[in-house]
Amino acid sequence: MLSTINAFLASWRRAWNDLGLHAPDGLYDRLLAAYAEPQRKYHTLQHLEKCLETLARCPVQAHHTGEIELALWFHDAIYDVERTDNETLSADWAADALFTAGAPAAAIEHVRGLILATRHAGTPESLDEQLLVDIDLAILGAHATRFAEYGTQVRQEYAWVPEDLFREKRCAILRLFLSRPTIYGTPFFHDTLEARARENLQRSIAILAH
Repeated sequence: MLSTINAFLASWRRAWNDLGLHAPDGLYDRLLAAYAEPQRKYHTLQHLEKCLETLARCPVQAHHTGEIELALWFHDAIYDVERTDNETLSADWAADALFTAGAPAAAIEHVRGLILATRHAGTPESLDEQLLVDIDLAILGAHATRFAEYGTQVRQEYAWVPEDLFREKRCAILRLFLSRPTIYGTPFFHDTLEARARENLQRSIAILAH
């Protein structure tokens, strides 16, 4: 646990240092508390930790690494399974925090755009957006055991949804990813995760549609 806390702190300080800013007082603790909310089963500190770890180990050279790292911190800051505007609210929180810290308008808008890209409503355009989205979707290319656990966690988050409706909606989401020419935008993630992600999606769809 201590190593996880140290990794969070290192990431947090690195992101703000890269931007040449100081984080608003208490923000770090509020974000950690948000990711620990009881309604979360997948969009938790585990997911945040994995995203930050993946960024730290990724060989892709981003244009604005600090802004990507901060966007990862905020991308699921607001998570209510009964809302459809979580990413927008999370982006607003990040923008407010950056404004309070004195960030330039360009950095604020860039972080906001990165977070909104995790709505996965379209194809990310910039390298930074591609990298952030690839990191967020890395779970799709996880090994089978972890991918199955992810599926269980998502179902737990939507425990209030009737089984037949959940299966229908979940299949639609997974088929949408599977229908894309490529799931991952950067060559690194495409080369390492694309094939396994497609296998995972096909298997999951078959199980849900059964």
